[in-house]
Amino acid sequence: MSLSAAAQNRTITGIVTDASDGEPLIGATIMLPGNTSGGAVTDLDGNFKIIVPQSTKILTVSYVGYVSQQVSINGNNIVIKMQTDQKSLNEVVVIGYGTARRSDLTGSVSTVQSKDFNKGMVSSPEQLINGKVSGVQIMSNSGSATAGSTIRIRGGASLNASNDPLIVLDGVPLEQGGISGNSSNFLSMINPNDIESMTVLKDASSTAIYGSRASNGVIIITTKKGAEGKLKIAFNTTNSMQTRTKLIDMMSRNDFVNTIKSQGTTAQQALLGDANTDWNDQVYHTAFGTDNNLSLSGKVGFLPFRVSTGYMNQNGLVKNDNVGRWTGNVVLSPSFFQDHLKVTVNAKGTYNNNQFYNSNAIWAAATFNPTQPIYMSNQTYGGYYESLDASGLPVNGGVRNPLGLVDQNTSKSTVKRFIGSVDLDYKLHFFPDMKLHATMGTDISEGKGTVYVPLEAASNYSTYGLDYAYGPQKNTNRLLTLYANYSKNFEDIKSNVEATVGYDYQYWKSTTPAYATLDAKGDILSQVKASDYRHALLSYYGRLNYSYDGKYLVTATMRRDGTSRFSPDTRWGTFPSIALGWTLTQENWLKDNKVLNNLKLRASYGITGQQDGIGNYNYLPIYTQSVDGAQALMNGQYIYTYRPEAYVSNLKWETTSSWDFGLDFGFLDNRLSGSFDFYTRKTKDLLATVPSAAGTNFAKNILTNVGNVDSHGIEFSLNANPIKTKDWDWNISYNLTWQKMKVKNLSLVKGSTATNILVGPSIDSYQFQVLSEGYEPYMFYVYHQLYDQKTGKPIEGAYADLNHDGQINSSDLYRYKSPAPDYIMGLSSSLRYKKFTFSASFRANIGNYVYNGMAMSTGAWETVSYNSFQLNNLNNSYVKTGFKSRQYLSDYYVENASFLKLDNLSLSYNFGNVGKYISGLTLSALVQNVFTITKYTGVDPEVPNGMDNSFYPRPRTYSLSIGLQF
Repeated sequence: MSLSAAAQNRTITGIVTDASDGEPLIGATIMLPGNTSGGAVTDLDGNFKIIVPQSTKILTVSYVGYVSQQVSINGNNIVIKMQTDQKSLNEVVVIGYGTARRSDLTGSVSTVQSKDFNKGMVSSPEQLINGKVSGVQIMSNSGSATAGSTIRIRGGASLNASNDPLIVLDGVPLEQGGISGNSSNFLSMINPNDIESMTVLKDASSTAIYGSRASNGVIIITTKKGAEGKLKIAFNTTNSMQTRTKLIDMMSRNDFVNTIKSQGTTAQQALLGDANTDWNDQVYHTAFGTDNNLSLSGKVGFLPFRVSTGYMNQNGLVKNDNVGRWTGNVVLSPSFFQDHLKVTVNAKGTYNNNQFYNSNAIWAAATFNPTQPIYMSNQTYGGYYESLDASGLPVNGGVRNPLGLVDQNTSKSTVKRFIGSVDLDYKLHFFPDMKLHATMGTDISEGKGTVYVPLEAASNYSTYGLDYAYGPQKNTNRLLTLYANYSKNFEDIKSNVEATVGYDYQYWKSTTPAYATLDAKGDILSQVKASDYRHALLSYYGRLNYSYDGKYLVTATMRRDGTSRFSPDTRWGTFPSIALGWTLTQENWLKDNKVLNNLKLRASYGITGQQDGIGNYNYLPIYTQSVDGAQALMNGQYIYTYRPEAYVSNLKWETTSSWDFGLDFGFLDNRLSGSFDFYTRKTKDLLATVPSAAGTNFAKNILTNVGNVDSHGIEFSLNANPIKTKDWDWNISYNLTWQKMKVKNLSLVKGSTATNILVGPSIDSYQFQVLSEGYEPYMFYVYHQLYDQKTGKPIEGAYADLNHDGQINSSDLYRYKSPAPDYIMGLSSSLRYKKFTFSASFRANIGNYVYNGMAMSTGAWETVSYNSFQLNNLNNSYVKTGFKSRQYLSDYYVENASFLKLDNLSLSYNFGNVGKYISGLTLSALVQNVFTITKYTGVDPEVPNGMDNSFYPRPRTYSLSIGLQF
């Protein structure tokens, strides 16, 4: 009988692999159709062996994250290729303190996976998602290699306090700001190549779990981790060349000479030289960069791991502008007790070497006399040509030789950063529906630098050069997070319940030793005192998610925060939120619709807080010791004194209450999907700097809680996959944001009208923007320019008498346009044909305005010569205006800066397996900052604060990238 049974069975062997890269899948299950027990599981190499009856023709194969399939048995050895289940992979998204199924979300949450990141030479994480998410505006602050970015989610909610979103890296909330030697781009010390996904939380329902720091949204960064399977080695290198795009619109050498000869005085004409020098060529150069990353991932015994290292070096367009970065990352993610206890250890280290350009060189390259040579025989000032006065000294207040400014200034810094965390997830053995979580994290950084300008440099001749060191500044950020999560599906009552309660403790410390600024002779020019700043935040929070029958969703959140930045009487703030969702496509009358597969309505309300960007001790009476030169003379001796600083003892939380109404939709199995949101935000008790009444405090302006700001907006996103075949795959993503913001109150006295508060960057002590009740913040505050009706040219000094009092004065200034765009749009497209992939990313701003400060400052005849010894080049705007004197506050210089940019263009070819050891090879050619379409006449229509004054141009970058997998 046993021989008869054996004759009726047969042994099937085979291998299960990933269809895309051919990697074996470990732990895939192979079973007979209809069986619920037995079967086989693939080994470390993806191999399996199963005994089946002779009559069996089909096997069922399943693996987490892949589409289950039935495979026909053709022979005794078969190869099974599994297709990725995109629905399954996208179903779970990262949220605050945990994860959630996308179908259960009630808030406005957007996730960008690594496959959808912007490609090319990317030095900082935020650049990966620029233009990818509705409601999110990301702007690089300049074209410098060391520049940072300004990130705004829904426009920001504050005026003087921080408008930066909270950044959470693998569960560790990062401190805002920077450190000595890297103050402008602290986020760049996280290697973009190590990032797996970035999730943006925008509305109160999703952000309120972070309470006091979530008014401006939250960006959750999740890094790559190890996985099951054999060892994988990946290496990629991107090498780039950066070139100049548009520069400041100054006169050519010949036009300048002709203008001076035709309009200049005899003395001015005598200052013309015989040289033909393009000063931009002396300051700018073609900049090369390289970014190289190596990673190893897999599992050794019980230990999944990922280890990576990276080296990036990028020159800037301006000479002596450079950043070098070394990074290392180790992630260990073992599990114990049959996965009841999961441990994740993250350790990230970064070492930066920065070299900073002389910021004065950009202005000098634009304005320095193009008829003068680069060098002169006199070696007094290092051999560089300089404009000298009658006594042979550099002209007081004059423009210095641009190349001398670059070559004779050496400013370097070294910055180190370590971010580490340990996550423990324990699913109780006796109560598996309950999970306990602990995160212990730290973020430690140190920055220091040196500045050297030689004794002979004309730029610092009056101080005899510079030669000093600063720092090291040390920042420490410590975190302890403890929370419990209960999740249970009650099938009998069609209910799913998920509840989280937790506690956070976070502590920050920043210290800097005293140091002196020295000249090149070693004499002290000034002194900087030692500093020690600390603050702490305690938090208690809870969240309840409830869904009934997969249709009706409720999320309730409560967080209570206490900060050391406020007094004990006002220290604690409570931040609640409530959200509702209704999945209409789970209703019986819509469930089987063949066209509409997802339709969900969302509504949320919540309150978030703000206490960042204001300093640590503003509620305390602080006394500051006088500096050298400001001592008091007593009994014939100069002694240091202490002066009281302004403070407000009852300083409290700035709070933002917001509504969000959303709609999520999907058609044709999500081949066409998207979302629509309308939101409102009201910020009260603004932490703002406003004038104080005379005699009421120790400063003219004080930081206090005053006023309200309201904003509202619309967000729309659309994703389409119009073509999806074996050879062709086309994906399109579009997003649009419309937003408006208005200052409602700025008065310290309830019911009164606050005066206009001038804010923003200044030129020659003139400020051009204003905060006014009833208007958008930061509108330009200018005179209305009058024009000649015949020629159309602006009339110098002629402005409209807007208050009709018969005279032109500050009462005729008016609020005109805003730097903030009305509409922000992004469009990304990726088209694959067989192994070729072509991608493009566009961005557009509509309705944003910029003050062309460079045209104003260099476009009047008086700017040709500030003294009798030097000529300066003229901006071409002079040809259009003929202004003799600078018209600082004319609205003529407020220009429409709407734009369309093609940010990224790439073509890649995936060779797949190459030879025995290379499992993947990809070659890519990329161009960044391809073109800009705009009416703006300045260098770039996208500038910080809407003020264009000697802006560092963003480069056009050409890159070649090679990706290898072993």
